[in-house]
Order: sequence, then C-alpha cells, then structure tokens
Amino acid sequence: MTYKLEVDLHTHTLASDHAFSTIHDYVREAPKRGIRLFANTDHGPDMEDAPHKWHFVNSLTFPRVADGVGILRGIESNIKDLQGNIDIDESIRSRLDIILTGFHTPVFAPRDIDSNTEAMSNAIKSGKVHVVTHPGNVNFPIHIEEIVKTAARENVALEINNSSFLFARKASYANCHKIAELAKKYDAPLSVGSDAHNAWDLGRFDKAKALITDVNYPAERIINNTVESLFAYLATKGVDIADEFEF
Repeated sequence: MTYKLEVDLHTHTLASDHAFSTIHDYVREAPKRGIRLFANTDHGPDMEDAPHKWHFVNSLTFPRVADGVGILRGIESNIKDLQGNIDIDESIRSRLDIILTGFHTPVFAPRDIDSNTEAMSNAIKSGKVHVVTHPGNVNFPIHIEEIVKTAARENVALEINNSSFLFARKASYANCHKIAELAKKYDAPLSVGSDAHNAWDLGRFDKAKALITDVNYPAERIINNTVESLFAYLATKGVDIADEFEF
C-alpha cells in the first residue's frame, strides 16, 4: 500500500501556550517534509492555555497559499459534555475550513467507558465536526466498535495520531490498532495527524504510517492522503474550497 500523506491536518502554534512555532515556521518546514497543505488547529477556547476565540475568527486573514504551501483554517475543539457539544459557536465554526474535536482532560475529565462513548458518539453525530482527534487515547476508554460504526455511518474521520506513540498517550497503540482494523472492516474514514506542537514535527507520520500499513488500510480512505482527497472529503461536508487554492 502506497501512502502519500501530503496533508497534515493537526498542528499547533504558539498561540496555544504549550506549543512553540508560528505559522511562518510551518510554511518554511512544509516543503522539506513533503507537505503541500496543512491545517492550523490550535486548541479550542475552553482549554486552559488556548487562544481567545478571536484567534480563530481572524484566521480569515491567512493567505490560502504562502510560498507554495496551502494553509487551512482550523481548530482542535474540545468535547465538553455527554451531549457531544464542542467549545465553539457558529460565529467561529462558519469561518473555519476544518473542525477537529477530541477529549482533553481540562475540559472533559475521563469518565467511565459508557460515558466517554456517549460523548464522542454524540459529537460525531452532531454534524459539526470533521475529524475526531486521538480517539484511541487509553486515558479515555471507549467502546471502539460502536464508535467506528458511528464514524462510518456519519462519514467522520477518526484520527491515527502520531504523537500518541511518541510523547503522550503512549499506551494507546493497541486501541489505535483496533480502530484502524475496524475502520477497514466498516469502511470508516481515517485521518493521519502529526499533532505537531513545533514545526519540526510537521508531517511526522512514521509511527502512524507503520500502523496503517500493518492493517493494510486503504490509502483512498485516508482523507489527508493527498490534497485532492482532502478537498473531496471536505466537499462532502459542504466545505467546497478547492478552487480557492492555486498551487
């Protein structure tokens, strides 16, 4: 199986205080790492050190392409409650290209497996998110098969998060492997994300790529495998922006 992985959908800038790089740093590093397009997805405003909501609104000022590299306006929002609500309102969401969401302890503390599953499932079914970040997080146990089936039905991508095997959530491999296996079985889309908190990790997919290779997950179902596949996926969500990018 050949994976191109030309797009990185999960990156953080120093606007999230526990990250260290700027948009300009990512643009500079992208060509070195084979990344044609990346999404700036700083943490949603309910996180302790997240940027103000105006940070996301003002991302409209980003150029679509800078020095040959495409830039998507995004967010890694937070699942807030059992109803699957996330920490952005329509004034933010309508200005962004891509909405990631996931569990983060400062906003939604780990609960029992049924509650975690209920909250994530409702977020997926809300119609407001495109990618669920690090769903294999061992600290937030879920009923994996139920979540994968829901993601397949709703056409919402589940992320295989490279950072989960390097810096945080390092006990999550078995869960992530099962997610990938079941995603292949039920035809649920996947996203492969670096979760970069500095520009040197942009496009760092080595561990995640090894995992999806091991399960022989089809490249055509990875939403960020190519620029074209990413734009095609977003178009199914009503985000038809391909014509705005000239590489």
